[in-house]
Amino acid sequence: MPGGAQARPEGGGQKALVRLERSLDAMGTTYTAALYGPDRFALDAALEEAFDEVQRLDLQMSNYRAESEWSRLNREAAQGPVRVSEETIELLARCLDYSRRSEGAFDITVGPLMKIWGFYKGSGRIPHRAEIRTALMRVGWRKIEIDRKAGTVRFRSSVEIDPGGIGKGYAVDRMAGVLKRLGVQRGFITAGRSSMYAIGAPPQEPRGWRVEIPNPRDSRRVEKVYYLKDQSMATSGTTEKFFAAGGRIYSHIMDPRTGYPAGGMLQVSVVAPRALDSEAWTKPYFILGRTWAERNKPKNFEVFLCEDRLENACVSLP
Repeated sequence: MPGGAQARPEGGGQKALVRLERSLDAMGTTYTAALYGPDRFALDAALEEAFDEVQRLDLQMSNYRAESEWSRLNREAAQGPVRVSEETIELLARCLDYSRRSEGAFDITVGPLMKIWGFYKGSGRIPHRAEIRTALMRVGWRKIEIDRKAGTVRFRSSVEIDPGGIGKGYAVDRMAGVLKRLGVQRGFITAGRSSMYAIGAPPQEPRGWRVEIPNPRDSRRVEKVYYLKDQSMATSGTTEKFFAAGGRIYSHIMDPRTGYPAGGMLQVSVVAPRALDSEAWTKPYFILGRTWAERNKPKNFEVFLCEDRLENACVSLP
């Protein structure tokens, strides 16, 4: 966990804070939380409830569970409207909003392209152009129709929704909400290596939880340091999932408009108030590049990006 913090007394005469750190495997990744507070039993109970929330989301959103709402949509929504929970309606509505604002660079239906490029199996391959054209016919956020009044979702053709681009961020936000509601004032949550949220600040570091961003070409070098306090951060880059072929590196970050992996960027980190936002926006900024990010970044976001060039490759967009 960032910061390397240890439990210490917080000020003269105050009860010493205890530190609790636990992990949970769910939704295809590992969720870890490090919490500080005066009562270990209260921390343990709060974290147990936060992990219960992640497991609930796994049952609701997982594409690997036939009984989940998202799997049911993928099976039935092309045939007609499917009634789903208000939570699923709201989350899909946010995804469609990300797609509109990113000019289609974010797309919750990108799954068929990820499959033919081999990224789901962990062994990449370059598909034939005919395969890409066929997959693109099954991709498109505009094919999703939401009827809020009826509480239904319909697909205008056979597309698939995949929580891979937003699921971790949403779960981290929900964990943070549970912990705050139960009185946790200091904590750090991570989902894998790419999505995180800081509650308050750790003992002895009022600036916040220290997070180091390594250089994408040399992980031994620290390129940027952030101190997060009631903020989220997500990072996407070419070092997460990739394969090499014909002298080129193909990243797992797919441009859903072209059907090909995005190029020109090595790594993007986004600091935002919510983990759902930071995770979702790393992909459009990676795909659309620095100039687009400078013009379209919300004022309360910070973006740190490293372009695929030799000099002055990394830049911060405050």
